[in-house]
Amino acid sequence: MKKITESDSLHRHLEKMTVGDLLTKINEEDHKVAPAVKKIIPVIEQFIKKLVPQMELGGRLFYIGAGTSGRLGILDASECPPTFGVPHDWVIGLIAGGDGAIRKAVEFAEDNTDGAWRDLQEYQPNQLDTVVGIAASGTTPYVVGGLQQAREKGMLTACIYCNPGSPVTEHSDFPIEVVVGPEFLTGSTRMKAGTAQKLVLNMITTTAMIRLGRVLDNKMVDMQLSNQKLVERGTRMLMEKLNIEQEAAKELLLKSGSVRKAIDAYQK
Repeated sequence: MKKITESDSLHRHLEKMTVGDLLTKINEEDHKVAPAVKKIIPVIEQFIKKLVPQMELGGRLFYIGAGTSGRLGILDASECPPTFGVPHDWVIGLIAGGDGAIRKAVEFAEDNTDGAWRDLQEYQPNQLDTVVGIAASGTTPYVVGGLQQAREKGMLTACIYCNPGSPVTEHSDFPIEVVVGPEFLTGSTRMKAGTAQKLVLNMITTTAMIRLGRVLDNKMVDMQLSNQKLVERGTRMLMEKLNIEQEAAKELLLKSGSVRKAIDAYQK
């Protein structure tokens, strides 16, 4: 199988380019990503329509990946509790090699076919849970093996990948194929492929959380008030929503603990 993600860059002799030319060419390649993601919105839509009912019944969303793909999954999962006020064990990112691999690559961890399923066992997965494999190449053994075993156990599966005809599709109910072409720097999938994966992950969790009732209008009313910026944001939300003064809004927010609870308390 020819891997597009490993194909030679369309640009030659990068070392001879000026800084301005390098930046311009990278940006030109980046412009190809959003249109590629747009093409597969119908698949993402069908996946989310299956995912949300599972999560309404208590199912969790797991991401499995290696290297950049694994880190992107962990990033997306880690942002869900502060953004949407959900438990930390509702969306979970797993990376080949364990948490130590977030900062430093663990040699050959991604080549372990049983690694992802072994890592999932810590969470006692069940048939309400969903596993999304993230692999730019679509061939990563850690991801392929994890999806295979998850699917055999009756779990909902999906994958985000960038090479047509990849083995990862054989074990996915919803293959999300984002073909972005060769990287500017040959094989450096942290670039366009990584950007595409991040865009898809943003779409999955944001849309799912909206459908799960974690957003009011266009506001993050369940966000955690973990710093002054978020307290100020929540205060502004209440001022706008309830038409009250800043001091009263902030006092109500801090007393209630979240924008949603503050609105409910005020309207009772």
